[in-house]
Amino acid sequence: MPLPLAITRFNRSVLNKGMVHLVGHLDLVELEHVGRSSGRVFRTPVMAFRAGDVVTVALTYGPGVQWLKNLDAAGGGRMRSGSGWVQLGPPHRLSAAEGLARMPQPQRSVLQHLVRCEDYVEFAVLDGS
Repeated sequence: MPLPLAITRFNRSVLNKGMVHLVGHLDLVELEHVGRSSGRVFRTPVMAFRAGDVVTVALTYGPGVQWLKNLDAAGGGRMRSGSGWVQLGPPHRLSAAEGLARMPQPQRSVLQHLVRCEDYVEFAVLDGS
């Protein structure tokens, strides 16, 4: 069951402003995406796990989040992990079992037992370090 979307308002206005300073630490990355209607550039901090040329993200708020819709519509976007940016391909949905298997411990246990996350997505890294 995804986290309540009402929490996203608080996260966008308060928490995300501080979290961008932690990008590159604690598995936090910053996703850059363009609004489907507004054309504005947005940057959203999320937890992501890279293995080679694939980045996996647990959709703790479910698949209806705006950043995912924006990246899907645009066919990808950019991700910053630390000081470098990489280009990402379009999102690809994963089964709950496959997504969960890609999560490291202890995050896997938290996502499975506490958050009960059932939605995961992967992005191909197209270029960058």
